[in-house]
Order: sequence, then structure tokens, then C-alpha cells
Amino acid sequence: MDIVAVKDSELERYVTKIMLEIGVPAHLKGYHYLRDAIILSGKDMEVVSSVTKLLYPTIAKHFKTTDQKVERAIRNAIEVSWSRGNVETFEKIFGYSVASGRTRPTNSEYIARIADNIRLDYKAM
Repeated sequence: MDIVAVKDSELERYVTKIMLEIGVPAHLKGYHYLRDAIILSGKDMEVVSSVTKLLYPTIAKHFKTTDQKVERAIRNAIEVSWSRGNVETFEKIFGYSVASGRTRPTNSEYIARIADNIRLDYKAM
């Protein structure tokens, strides 16, 4: 099944489940921005190659804020999840974790890896 054919509500629920497994706290603004970023990237991987020109402005417009605030909030959510999140889930998705001594992935790498993982999960269904 192609990810574009999946209902938005079902996709949002699936992304939310993964984000909670990873340990992104739901009370952060970056949580909502990150969820939208993953969904947009899952539907069109081209936006990940241009996060500053396409992805952040799209999310900022949707939430009526600035690109810079979106970027910072996503970075903060990733930092929090990287330090507090489920090590096994990070190992499964990224191939490494904070436990292996590696630094956290960049915003675009984090978004792209999760989006790609979701795309592959839906193709396998």
C-alpha cells in the first residue's frame, strides 16, 4: 500500500505512535511540528532535501508562526527524545542511539529516517 493512499487520520495515528515510542514529549510545540514534518516527508521525500525552503515554511504557515521557531522547536524535541527516548527503538530506526556514543541526528536526518521507515512499513502491508 502506498503511503499517499493512506487516510490522513490513520497516518497521523501511526506517526504519533512511533513518536511516543521514541520518546518525543507530547507537551512540546516541536512535537506537533515534527509530526507534520514526518507526515509531509512521508508523502513527498523531496521536502526533506529542502527543509529550510520547503518544509519549515509549510509547517510555519500551517501553525501561523515563523520558520525559525519551527526549526528550533523541532530541534529541541529531537534533543529531548534523543536523551530520554527508548534506546531499542532508536537502534531499530537509526541503527545507533545515544547509548552507542553517537551524537543526535540532524533535524532533516531524523525526519527522513522516520518518514522512510513509515513508508516502508506501509509498503509491506
